Amino acid sequence: MRKVPTDLVERYLSQGWWTDESLGELLARGLAAAPEQRFEVHSETRPWSGRVCEVEAVARRLAAGLSARGVKAGDTVAFQLPNWMEAAATFWASALLGAVVVPIVHFYGRKEVGYILETTRPKVFITIERFGALEFDPAVYAGVPIVGVVGRDFDDLLADEPMTGVAAVDPDAPALIAFTSGTTRDPKGVIHSHRTLGFETRQLGGHYPDDFGPQLTAAPVGHFIGMVNALLISVLNAAPIHLLDVWNPERALALMSEFGVNVAGGVPYYMTSLIDHPDFTPGHLRYMRYAGMGGAPVPAAVTTRLTDLGITVYRSYGSTEHPSVTASKHTAALGKRLYTDGDPMPGVEIRLTAEGEILSRGPDLCLGYTDAELTDRAFDAEGWYHTGDIGVLDADGYLSITDRTTDLIIRGGENISAVEVEEVLLGLPAVAEAAVVAAPDARLGEHAAAVLRLRPGLDAPTLAEVRAHFADRGLAKQKWPEEVRVVADFPRTPSGKVQKFRLRQDIASEQQ
Repeated sequence: MRKVPTDLVERYLSQGWWTDESLGELLARGLAAAPEQRFEVHSETRPWSGRVCEVEAVARRLAAGLSARGVKAGDTVAFQLPNWMEAAATFWASALLGAVVVPIVHFYGRKEVGYILETTRPKVFITIERFGALEFDPAVYAGVPIVGVVGRDFDDLLADEPMTGVAAVDPDAPALIAFTSGTTRDPKGVIHSHRTLGFETRQLGGHYPDDFGPQLTAAPVGHFIGMVNALLISVLNAAPIHLLDVWNPERALALMSEFGVNVAGGVPYYMTSLIDHPDFTPGHLRYMRYAGMGGAPVPAAVTTRLTDLGITVYRSYGSTEHPSVTASKHTAALGKRLYTDGDPMPGVEIRLTAEGEILSRGPDLCLGYTDAELTDRAFDAEGWYHTGDIGVLDADGYLSITDRTTDLIIRGGENISAVEVEEVLLGLPAVAEAAVVAAPDARLGEHAAAVLRLRPGLDAPTLAEVRAHFADRGLAKQKWPEEVRVVADFPRTPSGKVQKFRLRQDIASEQQ
């Protein structure tokens, strides 16, 4: 783990950015403030309905049961669960114990899970027997001392008497290891302390509009943003918790009407799949007043389309490593909200290198990776995190992400921004979502391939129609897509972001 420079530590402490409150203390305070709030799991497989205090009781019984089995502060507890009650109970129990919690998205298979368990060496692993593609495999967890399987023997881990109080821990100690999705290598384990994670919870929760309303969380709680929103911010803000274990636009629209829950942003896919669905009506807009967009590139075509429906859109930028780098307030000027990724969040600093790479640092920046070599490459001695993203700053200090250092198409020596091409493609009436990737080209090295997800009932544009559209928009000809592909849906990360590396692999394999 990296060492935060002394001058930054002193600055954050003096300005109140960090507190000595552990993650367990933050949760215990929030749970005590609103014990009667609703906790609903909307699931075809394992629905659950009750109160927050009932889930806390399960968490405290689990904490007591694990403590009796020798689990203590600083030990690692991993879980791979869908958005179910037991996921919240496991996360809360780990925090109350002062353990280092390792949430694993339920989409990960044996290879990824095996790597994560080998890397973190947990004392406890909580999982399920089967859910979608996930299937319990004892061989993967053979080295873990304590294993609990929801629906089989999870309840055996619960003590009769609940744990009282909260374990004392060093606020600078690790509290969470969150694994990001891999591309061509293993997932990266991102380490957050009690201070960094607590600050992120308070900062992001305080950024929400006052009339945000109860939220429907469909992003997996095994993923950083789903976990923070559902299991931390909701508790801190004394809000009801509604979890959906499988994203289904039809089901989400029905839940919005039945329970009055809001879907208020995330990656563009969540919002566009709702408004494109046949069941969507103007009445649903009362539950879509806001759209805080982030987690993936946010095309202007999407932000303007949502705005035209009367939705207040604002964008943000961050990552698992540095969760909240920039964000627009919902009260910011329209142009800033729609066309930039916001200005720096409280306490956060950003700067751009000569090549345009974004460097950031702030109170919610992680401690580094489980892989020391990755940490050394990504962080410098002054505490700056090298994001790998490319951006520009306007005169008011608002940031716009233009690309990633690894997401350029180099066509005959000319660099093409995939983001720029995607923006133009989204101006075609039939296109709901677009991803532009590099395809091998025997003459030029690479060319731009457009992969499209269409709006229901509309025909795919031909390559000639795409080229005519680009010509009308006035883009240089070398930026025009040179092939068009249509998919029913994209391969995605657990947070909904398109996995471009898989698109590139599929195209390249067809040409071999």
